[in-house]
Amino acid sequence: MGFVALAYSIVVYLVFFASFLYMVVFLGGDALGFLGAPKTVDAGASYLPAVPAALVNVGLLLLFGVQHSVMARQSFKKVWTKIVPPAMERSTYVLASTAALVLLFVFWQPMPAVVWSVDSALWSGLLIAVYLLGFGVVLISTFLISHFELFGLLQAWLKFKSQEAAEPTFVTPLFYQVVRHPLYLGFLIAFWATPHMTAGHLLFAAIWSVYIFVAIGYEERDLIAIFGQKYHDYMEKTPSILPFGGRK
Repeated sequence: MGFVALAYSIVVYLVFFASFLYMVVFLGGDALGFLGAPKTVDAGASYLPAVPAALVNVGLLLLFGVQHSVMARQSFKKVWTKIVPPAMERSTYVLASTAALVLLFVFWQPMPAVVWSVDSALWSGLLIAVYLLGFGVVLISTFLISHFELFGLLQAWLKFKSQEAAEPTFVTPLFYQVVRHPLYLGFLIAFWATPHMTAGHLLFAAIWSVYIFVAIGYEERDLIAIFGQKYHDYMEKTPSILPFGGRK
């Protein structure tokens, strides 16, 4: 079982990471069109032409949000691990999230109406750099906590080695000294930093931004349950998303 869990987690991780890289291109839209992606937020084939584009896109975003939130809850995990071995639970969660993301890529309906467009090469280049920086913050943030645990590889490795996982410890490295959720901050930067904002991109950014703020509430409830007063104290002194202001 240990080898199976490890092989499964590696395959899932590689599939996930490919979808993450494609997300950079997908959301980049026209700004990153030189990469030749077959489908982006702004362009590509529409597989459901008879259905209003906005409703299809909202449904795809909600599907990802519901899957991502429900499967992450401790109450769900207690039931789920009676079916899926604990060493494979996180990888299965990552696989389900990846499947929801791929569905979004495939069935997304481009809405190319322009909301704003930056003509200046300087400002356009700067916005693209900020966009890529946002995804960089996301990736670095995962490594600052536990990248391989977050994506299920550590759990499978420990099972393969017949070792028990260590008790979770509360740490606040680098970005986490400034904001409580740098990973979400990175996503927000990437969603909104674009020289060419279309109606579809705006819908994507708006709904996913709302989801992030909803998800923070559920996530912090779980963190309080795990770390107790330590996390309460962290909340009191560290802003949630923006690196200024109080806990609110």
